[in-house]
Order: sequence, then C-alpha cells, then structure tokens
Amino acid sequence: MSALAHDGTAVLGRHLQRIRRAPAILVMTQTMPIVFLLFFGYVFGSALAMPGADYRSFLVPGMLVATAANGIMTGMFQAAQDSHRGVMDRFRTLPMSRAAVPLGQALADLVTSAAGLVPLILVGLAMGWRIEGAALEAVGAFGLLLLFRFAATWVGILLGLASKSEEAAGQLGSATFMLPLLSNAYIPVEGMPGWLRTVAEWNPISAVTTAVRELFGNASVPADAAWPVTHPVAGALLWSLALIALCAPLAVRRYARG
Repeated sequence: MSALAHDGTAVLGRHLQRIRRAPAILVMTQTMPIVFLLFFGYVFGSALAMPGADYRSFLVPGMLVATAANGIMTGMFQAAQDSHRGVMDRFRTLPMSRAAVPLGQALADLVTSAAGLVPLILVGLAMGWRIEGAALEAVGAFGLLLLFRFAATWVGILLGLASKSEEAAGQLGSATFMLPLLSNAYIPVEGMPGWLRTVAEWNPISAVTTAVRELFGNASVPADAAWPVTHPVAGALLWSLALIALCAPLAVRRYARG
C-alpha cells in the first residue's frame, strides 16, 4: 500500500506538470462548461417555462453534474494518448505498482476538476443561482460531484486503454456529450415518452443531478420516478461506487496486460 501511495503520488505529479505545460487544454476544458451554462441559461432559460421553479436554479446543478460526467471524455483521451504514444510502455519497465499509473491519472483529474468547479459556481451565482439548503448538505453535494467525477474518470481510463487509436478514443469521447442530454440535467424528464423517460431516469447522471439539486435545496424529489431518482443520494452513491468497483480493477488489469 505504501508503494502504491508513493508511486501514485509520483504519477499524479507528472500529470499535474503535464497540465501546467499545456494550459490551453485546461482552459478549454474549464471554459466550455461556462459557455454551455451561459447558452442554456440565457437562450433556453428565456424559452422554457417551469411551473414553480426558476430554470437557472434547475440548470446549474445539472451543469455541474454534466461537467463531472465529462471525466469520461478526459480520462479516455489522456489514457489513449499515453498508451498509443509509448508513455505507458515506459512506465511498465519501471519497478512500480501497476495500479499507480491509472490511479495517478484519476487523482490528477480529480484535483483539476475540483479547481474547475470554482469558476463554474461563480458564474452560476452571477446568473442568480443560490444554494438554498443547509451548509452541511451543500458540502455533501460537492462531495457527490467529486465522487461521480472520480467514477467517470475511471470509466474513461478503461475505455481509453481499450481503444485502438487516439483518433478512435477522441471520436468516442466526443460522443459522450450525449449522455447528459439523455438525463434530467438540462430539462425535466416528465414530458418525455415513457420508454425514453425510463432510459433517462436510469441514467446515472439523473440520480446524481437529482441528489445535488436536493442537497442544494434547489428542487424536490419527484415521487413517480424510477428508484435511483426517488432515492437520489443513495442512487448517486451506488452508481458512483459501482462504476469505480467495476472499472478501476479492469483498468488496472488492462494497463498491466499492455
């Protein structure tokens, strides 16, 4: 365990140095959610009427969760890049824990995504969104966001290691922007057709979004939805932990096999 911690910290430092030397990537990944928030908030917000609710208060938690789900894309791209450019082959020749390389990448993504929440939250506050729940519940909401980001990154790392090329990983990663659209992140799912609403409510993003909205005090939990949405905090925790438990060991095994 001490070797894993030492080696994982070294890989974490390598990824943070990588981000520092390529700030354009960080700027792009941090500014795009803000652009989408402004677009949805001021374009859709002026057209979408929600009875008893303000759309921007509904939107901001959903955008925070959608940004956390982007860990799939960033994890996939970075893992594929290192794998297909020979970086991971060099790591495999070193006397270090096999779990340290994917773990270090996941932790580096978690650090940068936590920092990236700050400007997104500030823009949300400037748009009129407010945290209306208790302080402890708000802390729990941020904890859920980071846990889900960590889980999404492991999904991305696994897919990136399994990809045939950087181009294939980039194309598949770009397609993941559809996942928040098939959830309650941007719009309520009550008006969707029955089968599509079922798909949306069993989307992990919907459970996490509902949990974050509830903990921030921005919306009540619907009573006639699927179990992960009617029990959002439990559903969000179960989805996140299940994704980590499934994808982290598979990603480590895939990395070790080469």
